Amino acid sequence: MNEEGPRTPPIEPQSYLGGVTVIDFGDLRVARGMTRRPVRTCRHHGLRYDDRERRIWCSDCETDVEPFDAFKLLVEHFDGAQKKARRMLEEANEAQSFQLRSIAAKEIDQKWRKRNMVPACPHCRAGIWPEDVKRMGLVGKEYDSARRARAADPARKGE
Repeated sequence: MNEEGPRTPPIEPQSYLGGVTVIDFGDLRVARGMTRRPVRTCRHHGLRYDDRERRIWCSDCETDVEPFDAFKLLVEHFDGAQKKARRMLEEANEAQSFQLRSIAAKEIDQKWRKRNMVPACPHCRAGIWPEDVKRMGLVGKEYDSARRARAADPARKGE
């Protein structure tokens, strides 16, 4: 032993049959349909854009973000916001149609509560009694709206 400390053994070259096989894991990932680099766990929600250095930096993981990845994050964010807005509009329309039925039901209920009167049919003005409600049938909305439009059109009155 030397006074310098323990010595490490020298590297001895070894001969392999087919040479030294070096595997590039990036090539294996690409061959399996994945990206060359594994996806990082940071979702890059804290992006900072530097105009002077023309780079995009994530303040969460403190690394540079590729422009394509930053663009993709922006597109996904705005796509999600647009889908949320559409869903909220559909919910509002659905609530409005439900509210319309509720308003109609309240009005008919108020008319039934009158002591000396009964609701009247808007077309023939005949009274609608509770016994008549049990015998009421249904008609399709499209059929009835077409029938009303045809009846309201003065050019088709002769038909």
